[in-house]
Amino acid sequence: MQEQIQSIEVTEGLSQTEQYLTFQMIDKSYGLEILNIKEIIEYSEVTEVPMTPDFILGVINLRGRVVPVIDLGLLFAGQPVILTRRTSIIILEVKNSDLQLDIGIAVDVVNEVIDINADDIEPSPSLGDKINTAFISGMAKVDEEFLILLNVEKVMSVDDFTIISSIQS
Repeated sequence: MQEQIQSIEVTEGLSQTEQYLTFQMIDKSYGLEILNIKEIIEYSEVTEVPMTPDFILGVINLRGRVVPVIDLGLLFAGQPVILTRRTSIIILEVKNSDLQLDIGIAVDVVNEVIDINADDIEPSPSLGDKINTAFISGMAKVDEEFLILLNVEKVMSVDDFTIISSIQS
C-alpha cells in the first residue's frame, strides 16, 4: 500500500506531453494534435467544385473516397497557399456537432512531429470581442518561436461543415 501511494505522488508531479504535427503557412508556424491526423500526402491535382466558397480548393480522390480540400491560408488570412514542391495536404478526421468528415488542408510546408509538454502551452489569446480565437487551442513556445496550436473542430463554422459535407456526399 505504501508503494502505491509513493508511485501516485511521483506520477502526479509529471506533466503530460502531447504530440503535434507542425507546419508553415504564410510565414507562420502552426501545430495540429496528431490524434486528428489520418495522413499527409503530397499536393496533387485538386478538382474544383463550382459554387463553393473561395477557401475550398475542391476535392481529391483518396483511394476511392471524395475528400474536400481547403486552403487554410485563404480561410485565415485571405492569402492562398503558394504551390511549391513542398506543398502538402494534411488529411484530418474532423467531428463537429453530428458530422464526422475527412477533410484535406493544403499547407505550405509540413515540418515535423514534436512533443509539447502540457505545461508549456498557454491558453489562446484574448483579442477582444470582435476577434474570434476559438480555433486556437493554445500557444506554445518552441525554439524561441510561438507555435499556434489549432483546434481543428473550430477552424470552420457549422455552415462551412455543412457545405463540405454536401460536397463529400
